Amino acid sequence: MPSLSSADFDALASRHGALLHRSRWQTWRVPVIALTILAYLLFSWWFFGIGKILATANWGIAGNYLADWVSYQIRPELRIDRDGAITISYSRFDPAGPNPTPDWLVTEKAVITRQPEKAAIPAQPAAPAASSAFNFMGAAPQQQAVQAEAPSAPKQEEAVVRAEVSLGSHAHMTVKPGKVIVTQGTESATLTLDQAKERVDAEGPLPEWLEQRQPGGRVLAYFGFNGWAEIGPERVRVNNRFLGWANFIFDPTSAFFGKSAGEVWRLVTSGERLDKSRSNLSLAWNDFLYNPSWQHYDVWSKLLQTLVMAFVGTVLATVIAFPLSFLAARNITPSRGMNQITKRFFDFLRSVDMLIWALFFTRAFGPGPLAGISAIFFTDTGTLGKLYSEALENIDDKQREGMKSVGASPLAVQRFGVMPQVLPVFASQALYFWESNTRSATIIGAVGAGGIGLKLWEAMRTNSNWQNVCYMVLLILLVVFLFDGISNSLRSRLIGKNSQ
Repeated sequence: MPSLSSADFDALASRHGALLHRSRWQTWRVPVIALTILAYLLFSWWFFGIGKILATANWGIAGNYLADWVSYQIRPELRIDRDGAITISYSRFDPAGPNPTPDWLVTEKAVITRQPEKAAIPAQPAAPAASSAFNFMGAAPQQQAVQAEAPSAPKQEEAVVRAEVSLGSHAHMTVKPGKVIVTQGTESATLTLDQAKERVDAEGPLPEWLEQRQPGGRVLAYFGFNGWAEIGPERVRVNNRFLGWANFIFDPTSAFFGKSAGEVWRLVTSGERLDKSRSNLSLAWNDFLYNPSWQHYDVWSKLLQTLVMAFVGTVLATVIAFPLSFLAARNITPSRGMNQITKRFFDFLRSVDMLIWALFFTRAFGPGPLAGISAIFFTDTGTLGKLYSEALENIDDKQREGMKSVGASPLAVQRFGVMPQVLPVFASQALYFWESNTRSATIIGAVGAGGIGLKLWEAMRTNSNWQNVCYMVLLILLVVFLFDGISNSLRSRLIGKNSQ
């Protein structure tokens, strides 16, 4: 290829200078775009106070919340009596079940002298006073019995006088009358309990993982994932955390609670009936489904309700959006007025968020799946109608013209000239919305539209059943993954591509 001479180059530059010289925008567009993005990020950082939020955030509490999703806590309370006895009790619904004897809480017993409370005995009634006055009630009044306190002798009794509590492999507490020794790692602290003055005093400075907000007040001990403890002058509350989900199969109220898998199998297959009215297999299945701690049957039924809400709402939206999209497409329906009315109707339905529709229908129909189905139906009708009409407006008119040229009726033109082009697209979009609505139905359920979303919200509101929240979230994820795979496979077959 011959090279240009300087004269030819000057002549070319005089005729097409814009092609040989870059404009200012072309020269500076990259730095301008970069500076604009940086300025926007800095403005957002300042406007939303992100720096302050990050600085004041309590990351420890966030970590505890996440730990609650995959763990459970056993909460013994050690009450120290004035005579030196330690009474250990558990909450009513503690995961340890009735009569717990954990191996991480070791007690030492001894004979102590208990000073019983003074017993009150009634005094002998006084003799009626001599009187010649006439008693209109028919009898002389008697003086009220005077309560007298009778001393009782002290008694000897065996009681717990020392308790060793292990929290994980690096934390330990020794509880005894008047003193608590807390150890974590290589650090240790001794706390003196004064019940008379209702004070807790530390012997020396407290480590960072011990907190006493006011002098003489209770002391909080934090042991990370292993839990925490609250130490007061009369009692010590322990929250010992363990990895896993407690009583997921059988609740403490079940006859199978505390039994190994082998014992349960023997009872189910060949053991003597625990309930004369049903087999052990039926009893075990019933105890699992109606486990009061995890409520498997209720959770699964609510999950199925969510799936039905998503399916029915999507099907109804598809059925209504399909014919309306032909009215909205300009190349199918030549009436501009009809096009605009239908498109504005679609805009109205999809401009209101599904959550707002759910709130509206919850007030109209009351809490339940009907409100959720209606919210999905309204929102998806608007969105699918818009997508369907745009797909119709972008079809190849050659097939339609070919059908018209052979004298086909208008219905036959749509059936054989339009439908083969758009039907795979319509079905693919409907499948995508069905899979997406499986997630959306969970969100709208939290505002009263029924399904597992409402149950999930109820568990979160208690701020204590985070294991149940995790259980339901995992079920939702499993269902979403399953439906996503099914939807992708069907869409790939419809559009003629291999599934990814």
